[in-house]
Amino acid sequence: MKALILAAGYATRLYPLTRDFPKPLLKVGRRPIIDYIVGKIEGVKEVDTIFVITNDRFFSRFQKWASALKTDKDIKIINDRTKGEKEKLGAIGDMFYALKHERIDDDLLVVGGDNLFDGSLSGFVKFAKEKGGSPCVGLYDIKSREQAKKYGVAYIDEDNKILDFKEKPKEPVSALIAMCLYYFPRARVGLIGEYMSDRKNNQDASGFYIDWLRGRCPVYGFVFSGRWFDIGHHNLYNQAKLQFAKPGVQKGEQS
Repeated sequence: MKALILAAGYATRLYPLTRDFPKPLLKVGRRPIIDYIVGKIEGVKEVDTIFVITNDRFFSRFQKWASALKTDKDIKIINDRTKGEKEKLGAIGDMFYALKHERIDDDLLVVGGDNLFDGSLSGFVKFAKEKGGSPCVGLYDIKSREQAKKYGVAYIDEDNKILDFKEKPKEPVSALIAMCLYYFPRARVGLIGEYMSDRKNNQDASGFYIDWLRGRCPVYGFVFSGRWFDIGHHNLYNQAKLQFAKPGVQKGEQS
């Protein structure tokens, strides 16, 4: 299994902090956000390589970070060659770029580079494999349908199969939102290329791909509990710094 951390965004909502510095390398507690993600991935024994896809502006910063990182997993930094917000490939575009550039032909675990959450990724992967190798999405109950309007929203049945998925809906059918956390089995990874071949398809927000995908194969949702932070703006970053700086949450797989 390969893991891919999406870290190619320009995080304009966090300016000036991220004008010349990548969001996943911002510190929470004593460690960069991405260290927590790597800690989670280290708990998935099936993963042998972690790819981090970033842009040309921040490529050297991630190379420096990776050279100092202590992990048993192989780490490789991918440069998607974009230099600014107007050039960005988007989440799905970056997934596709990484697949082509690295010729990935394996199960794929995808994690957004600004994700901070409780719970283990090994449990998420185990759940996915129990669903017969179907694609799976990490979900979180945000408790408010009003807040859910800002995210991709899922509706699941009693077996956790996703029956409905919409990106930033005006009228959410639930408060279950996607965390930018995905498992794609090897047999389904090629569908990313099929989606990208139609230029009418949105290449940025990954929720559009999930909605498209569930029309072609079963897609399941795994609901995480505990805390979750999508570091999208200053308030959430400040909250995360307060929460994850507490003792007992310094290692990736700890709550």
